[in-house]
Amino acid sequence: MSIEIKNSCPCGLPSSYLDCCAKIHESIYNAETAEQLMRSRYTAFTKADGDYLMKSHHRSTRPLSEKKAIIKWAKSVEWMKLDVLNSTQGLEDDNRGTVEFKAYFRDKRGIQYIHENSQFIKEKGAWYYLGIV
Repeated sequence: MSIEIKNSCPCGLPSSYLDCCAKIHESIYNAETAEQLMRSRYTAFTKADGDYLMKSHHRSTRPLSEKKAIIKWAKSVEWMKLDVLNSTQGLEDDNRGTVEFKAYFRDKRGIQYIHENSQFIKEKGAWYYLGIV
């Protein structure tokens, strides 16, 4: 009998974290699409990586004053999975895009999810999270 160990990236893609979101966490310029950046942000939430969440959030909407609260909340829940539902534009040659997703987590109340249609903008070759559409 063999036991299969799940070794996929928290973002839901079959690659390992090191071959997937870690590359984008090292440099947001490695995100070729808005969806890749969004997936890397979900993974950053699973790792409570507040620095990356701030760095990947567009400067015009970046919630620096909320960084500690975001980290505390991200650590307080059990992240379960990410479902990407839809996207518009956000490809390599685009400057804007949206990604609709559901991010599932468990807290003291049970299984919850965040359903969001996120807006992204590309500036100087890097994608950034702008906010909710």
